[in-house]
Amino acid sequence: MRAGRVTGGRWVGAVVALPFLLGAAAGTPDTTGTPVLRFGDPEIVESSGLAFTPTTRGGLVHTVNDSGDRGRVFTVDTATGSTVGVTSWDAEPVDVEALAPAGGGHVWVADVGDNRRVRDSVEVLRVPVGPGDRTVTPAAYELRYPDGARDAEALLADPLTGRLHVVTKGVFAGTVYAAPRRLRTDRPNRLVEVAEAPGLVTDATFLPGGGGVVLRTYSSAHLTAYPSWRPVTTWELPTQDQGEGIAYALGQVLVSTEGARSEVLAADLPTEAGPTDLAGPAWTALRALAVARGVPL
Repeated sequence: MRAGRVTGGRWVGAVVALPFLLGAAAGTPDTTGTPVLRFGDPEIVESSGLAFTPTTRGGLVHTVNDSGDRGRVFTVDTATGSTVGVTSWDAEPVDVEALAPAGGGHVWVADVGDNRRVRDSVEVLRVPVGPGDRTVTPAAYELRYPDGARDAEALLADPLTGRLHVVTKGVFAGTVYAAPRRLRTDRPNRLVEVAEAPGLVTDATFLPGGGGVVLRTYSSAHLTAYPSWRPVTTWELPTQDQGEGIAYALGQVLVSTEGARSEVLAADLPTEAGPTDLAGPAWTALRALAVARGVPL
C-alpha cells in the first residue's frame, strides 16, 4: 500500500492531499474496491451523500440519510465505523441528497432532491460537523433553476473558489448548473447552466487541485476536466447495492451505498486523474509563476 491510502479501515502514512500526489496514487482502477468501514450506527440507513475530512489520526467521513430523515449530518470515524458526532437542526428538509466540503469544519448539505419535479426552488445549508453532538441553526441559501424544476443528487464545491455546482439527474443525461460566486440568504440565488452531465449521476466530487471532477452513477465514474467540463475517461466502480456517495480522499475516492450497516469502499482513480488535475487553472498559474521567477517546481 502506498502512503496515504486506505487499507483495512485505517489510513496508512501521512495525511497528504496535495494534487500532485494523484499521479503516484492513481492507477488502473480496481473494480473490487478496498473496505474502509462499515457504518455501525443503526440510524444510518440510507447513506446518500459523502464528504471526507483528513485528521492526524486518519480521517472522518460525513454522511446524511436520503429523503424522509430529519435535518442531521453524521460524522463517522474511518478506523471504527462508529458515529462520533451528529449535527442536527430544527428545520425539516424536503429531500437531502448530497454533501460537499465547505471549509472550516463545515459541509454543504444539499436539499436538492425532487423526484416529481414540483419544487419551485431547492436549498443548500452550510453546517458545522465534527466530533460531538450539536444542534445548530445553519445558514440556508435558496437556489433556483433558470428553466423549471429539476431532480438532483450531486453537489460540488470548487476547492479553490468555493463556488457551488448542482448536477441534475436525468435518465439519459443531466445538466451542470453553477451557483452565483457569492450566495445570498435574503433572496433566491439563480443557477446558470454551464455543461451537460452523464445520465443518472448520484454524486460528484472535485479533485483536490480543482482541475477535475469525478461524477458517479450507480455503477460507473466519469472523470471530467474543470472548468472546461471536457469528458476525460470513464471506468467501472466497485459493485454496490445502490451507489449514492463519492468523496475524494488521499489519492483515492471513497464510495458509499444506501442500506443499513452499509460499507464504504476505497477505489483507485485512473491514471488520467493526475494530469487532469494538474492541467487546472491553479496549477497552470503556479507553474507559470515558477517559470517567471526561475523556481523549480
